[in-house]
Amino acid sequence: MKKQDFFYQLPQELIAQTPIEPRDHSRLMVLNRQTGQVQHKHFYDLIDYLQPGDALILNDSRVIPARIYGIKDETQVPVEFLLLESKGLNTWEVMVRPGRRLKPGAHVTFGEGILKAEILQVLEGGNRLVQFTCEENIYSVLEKIGQMPLPPYITQKLEDQERYQTVYSRELGSAAAPTAGLHFTPELLQKIQQKGVNLGYVTLHVGLGTFRPVKVDEITEHKMHSEHYFMPQQTADLINQTRANGKRVIAVGTTSCRTLESVPLTDGKVSACEGYTNIFIYPGYQFQLLDALVTNFHLPESTLIMLVSAFAGYENTMRAYHTAVQEHYRFFSFGDAMFIE
Repeated sequence: MKKQDFFYQLPQELIAQTPIEPRDHSRLMVLNRQTGQVQHKHFYDLIDYLQPGDALILNDSRVIPARIYGIKDETQVPVEFLLLESKGLNTWEVMVRPGRRLKPGAHVTFGEGILKAEILQVLEGGNRLVQFTCEENIYSVLEKIGQMPLPPYITQKLEDQERYQTVYSRELGSAAAPTAGLHFTPELLQKIQQKGVNLGYVTLHVGLGTFRPVKVDEITEHKMHSEHYFMPQQTADLINQTRANGKRVIAVGTTSCRTLESVPLTDGKVSACEGYTNIFIYPGYQFQLLDALVTNFHLPESTLIMLVSAFAGYENTMRAYHTAVQEHYRFFSFGDAMFIE
């Protein structure tokens, strides 16, 4: 398939700049992937489409305030870092601006000296490997001096930083939010559990490769970014039990989906595991665990709309997106949601 097969016209005003309050009052399009039929609901109606014994799998990764501004020691030139992934011992892969000024050996100071950095290496693609130095935990320092790395299509300032976190986030490490989960409130999750739906958690730390555009015409030639995931034993047991009972495994978000589809199966069963995944899901892919999906509306020609098309069917997906535009749904990170069953 070609990249342009996944293009759709999106008016600029439909790109959500601010989140809906309360969280669960976003709109929800329900898409039946067998018939292609859609229903127009609100997110709090999701509970009506869940059944006792289903397993709802959520990504508990937490976004770090990873955008920091500093001064290059040698020249006093302002620079910007965006922390992408920890490589251990205060060593990080970082996106830098301006890149041409930050060669190996350069030093940068942030927050009036509470955080210092040395450029170790220029990586493939232009990112840098950076060694940080600070007296306290680097995450504590980032909480003091960092800003939330909102996607480039969000131009308004976020008043409440916590609004770019899911209410169940706990594992620090993401450079972007697993946005399908932003619609849940503690009250809605409680009601879902009271209905007999089980909650399971995986961790996939979202990288900025999520927003990397597909630049090749033939989508099979696109190289996916790699992200770290963790499948705990408790969640593995829940998934195995759910499938044994003939109930559904439902992913909240493409990140949870990619985790479910990346874990190795032994005799059809999941075990606790962790690793890196660069799985690229597009039409023709055969899903191993996924029965239903909660997701947002994604960018044209993105790997995420390709994933949705693989699950819901290409024609169903593109038709649903055109309907969403006609019905003035809100798109992308702070936008509305779909439930694909």
